[in-house]
Amino acid sequence: MYAWIWRKLPFGLAGKISGSLLLAAAMVALLWYVVFPWAEPLVTPFDDVQVTQDSGTPGGDSGGDSGVDESAPTGDEHDLPYDTDENAPPPSPNE
Repeated sequence: MYAWIWRKLPFGLAGKISGSLLLAAAMVALLWYVVFPWAEPLVTPFDDVQVTQDSGTPGGDSGGDSGVDESAPTGDEHDLPYDTDENAPPPSPNE
């Protein structure tokens, strides 16, 4: 494909080099201004992260609060509806 484009560009070596640079710049502009803005909403969920300070709130100050809810259950106190000992347990018959 690139050889075909190179052969079709006019005006000798100087024209082929400048034409190649012009085509490359046009492709970069097309991607930058058309394709990437179109695709950005499709990849936004993968880029939606929040960094929290010690307070546990995004952008909060780190003054004293560790951001951990002391009343929340920890360890084995969670009542999980699935077995955590197996990697992929079979589905239950009632689902």
